[in-house]
Amino acid sequence: MIVFDLDGTLIDSSQDLAVSMNATREHLGLAPIDPNLVYSYVGNGVRVLVERALGAAATPELVERGHRFFLAHYAEHALDNTRLYSGIFEMLEKLAPEHTLAVLTNKPGFITNRIVKALQIFHYFHTIFGGDSLPAKKPDPVGLIEIMHQTGIPAQETWMVGDSGVDVQTARNAMVRSCGVLWGFQPASLRESHPDLIITHPDELFQQLA
Repeated sequence: MIVFDLDGTLIDSSQDLAVSMNATREHLGLAPIDPNLVYSYVGNGVRVLVERALGAAATPELVERGHRFFLAHYAEHALDNTRLYSGIFEMLEKLAPEHTLAVLTNKPGFITNRIVKALQIFHYFHTIFGGDSLPAKKPDPVGLIEIMHQTGIPAQETWMVGDSGVDVQTARNAMVRSCGVLWGFQPASLRESHPDLIITHPDELFQQLA
């Protein structure tokens, strides 16, 4: 089984995330920040993203206001520019006949499902879990463990594929193997987390697991 992260792994959502975050900062009376900073903050869920992006201004009250505004704005604009990375559709086409596929992301579930359906890849996945689908988010292993329970596929036959150290740590916590993708948001932190496998193009995953 192969369990995929979403942002920075299957989809390039970078522009829409940055636009919504800077709209949030503007709503709160703050200046915009470099989109590259926004990308570096992605991976631990929306509330953490907002908290990091507000920086020194991140009081509990401001984070709460920012969290509400960001979710509302992003829900409206999550598909303005978001696309599959090059080669992802072809990779899923090759993998699906031979492997059980799933998505485990810290993005809210309702937005995740909208994106995956709109980009026409929903049917490839046995299970899609968002950050609010279970009691805890990655790197807690509860999502991976539940996916393995649902599918009956053991840890030794499961891979977690993602673009950040959060995904690698999730894999370790669930005692499954990890594959890092270098086309995502956080290639430097990914390398530092030492996944079991690193790939630079989606087709390499099919080659490695064929």
